[in-house]
Parts: sequence; C-alpha cells; structure tokens
Amino acid sequence: MKAAEIIKRREQDWARLEALTDGIRKENHRQDFNYVMEFSALYRNACADLALASAYQFPPATVEYLHGLVARAHNQLYRGRGFSLQELLRIAFVDTPRRIFSDPCVHVAGLIFWGLFAIAAWLAYDKTTWPDFASNIIGVEQLETMERIFAEFNGRSWAENLFMAGFYVFNNAGIGLRVFVSMLPILPGLVYLSYNAMQIGAAFGHMFHPDAGAAGENFQNFITAHGPFELTAIVLSAGAGLRIGLSWLHTSNMRRLDSLQVNAQRSLPIALCATVFFFIAAFIEGFISPAPSELIMWEVKGAVAVLSTGFLMFYFVVLGYPWRRS
Repeated sequence: MKAAEIIKRREQDWARLEALTDGIRKENHRQDFNYVMEFSALYRNACADLALASAYQFPPATVEYLHGLVARAHNQLYRGRGFSLQELLRIAFVDTPRRIFSDPCVHVAGLIFWGLFAIAAWLAYDKTTWPDFASNIIGVEQLETMERIFAEFNGRSWAENLFMAGFYVFNNAGIGLRVFVSMLPILPGLVYLSYNAMQIGAAFGHMFHPDAGAAGENFQNFITAHGPFELTAIVLSAGAGLRIGLSWLHTSNMRRLDSLQVNAQRSLPIALCATVFFFIAAFIEGFISPAPSELIMWEVKGAVAVLSTGFLMFYFVVLGYPWRRS
C-alpha cells in the first residue's frame, strides 16, 4: 500500500486524537471511561503510525506532524496533576458517595452482611427458637472468654488507650484486608463475609440479652460508640473486593485484563473510604469506647453512635444520591 493511501486512511483517526487531546487540556476534568479508552486506543495507534512513517520514509511533513501529535497526546496522558484541595473535596464528598450509592457490589455485600447480622442477633437474643445458637456459632470457650473479659472490664489508663488505639488501627486494617482479599475469588469471600456477619451478630444478640448481666452492660458500653463506622467499613471492603472479583467474569465486552484494571480503579475510592472509616473507628474504640461510665456516660457514647449513623446516612444517601448529572 502506498504512503498516500495509508495517510488517507489514518488521517481521520489522527484528527480525532488531536481533538481529544485539545479537549482534555481545555476542559481540565476527568472524562468518562469511554472517552479515556478511545483516547488511549488512538494514542497507541498513532505511536504505531509514527514508527511506520519513519521506517517507510513517509513525507517529512507527515512524520513531523505525527511526532508533534504523539508528543502532545503523551503529555496529556501522562501529565502530572498538582495537589488541589477543591479536587480532593470533590472526590471525597461527591464522587465517592455517589459511586458507593450506585454500586451494586456494595449493595450485595451490605444485604448479605446486615441481613445475616440481624438474623444472627435475633436468634442469639431470643434464646427460644435456637437456644444454643450463640455457642454454636461463636464457640462455648470463646463465649465464656468474652463474658469473663467484659465482666472484669472497667476502663483503661490513657497510656493503655494510646497503645490500644494503635493496635486497633492495625487490627481493623487487617480485617478490611482479609475481607477484601477473600472476595477476589468471590465464593470464599461470600462465605467469609457471611460467617463473620453471623459471628458478630450472635455476639451482639448474646451480650445484649438481660441474662448477660454486668458483662452485657460493659459490652454495650464498649461497643456502642465505634460500631457504626467499623461495621460499615467491613461492608465497603467486601463490596470493593467483590467488584474486582466479578471483573473476571463480567467483562462488559472488554478483555479480562482491561476489565480488571477498570474495576480496580472504580473500587479504589470505595476501599479508601473503608480505610478512613476503619481509622475513625479505631480512634473511637481506643479513646471513647473504653472510658468508664463515671468519665463518659453510656448516653454520651450512644450520642456518638447516633451522630456517626447520621453522618453515614447523610454521606451515602444525601451526598450519594445523583440529584443532578455530574
């Protein structure tokens, strides 16, 4: 094929790449997935055309044009982005809640976790439908150990709180990571999430029952404040992992590797949101939850739980609902 024929066939794609390059520079905002994929494909093709033009000695004007086009597209594709507080706030309080609100993987993870949590809590609290439910799910020895620990619990010193806050950071991060990774092969993650939901729900139901006595009161006093953020973060970690896991099966007509990359990018804000919530939960669990009732009353911890739940509802529903097209 002659050089003139190749140029005639390819010049429409070159013009499109030039338009997209100018569009990215002028609009200065994130484009949707289709826009970016088209730009990337045209850029790769232009690089190949430049190599072909140099090898087969296309007209100097064409080679020079392709050099300039590829250079400009490269700079736009790999350009650095300076820190912007406005951009950070937009990602944190606009993009992320909307993504979580509309993400079906988060919906599935939330339905599984909260549904099984509620069922397990009711069965453990009821004591009639399945009297040994809590001991069957948690284990007799672990249940007795938990009762003994909370029966003797009477607060900690500030030094101990500081140490435990650091421990909770690593512990919570480990929980989120295990839930996230287990979801990548999908089925093990669903089993792991379900089992943890039932264990946590059974612990709540058993310790909130009047028969738990002082251990139950101390458990309620300890768990109330940090529960909303920690449990929500577990659901978000599961949803982020499930999205990546499903990307291998549901590729949306993309190559599996491309589907993995795209869904990993989409799940990143959800995973980061879970990380932030784990850190908040660790801070509350380290300094507010263990405080004895004479220092911080249970009503205050209940107020922290109510405010935390209200914030989560506002973040996910009010900020997450697509009131207008972004």
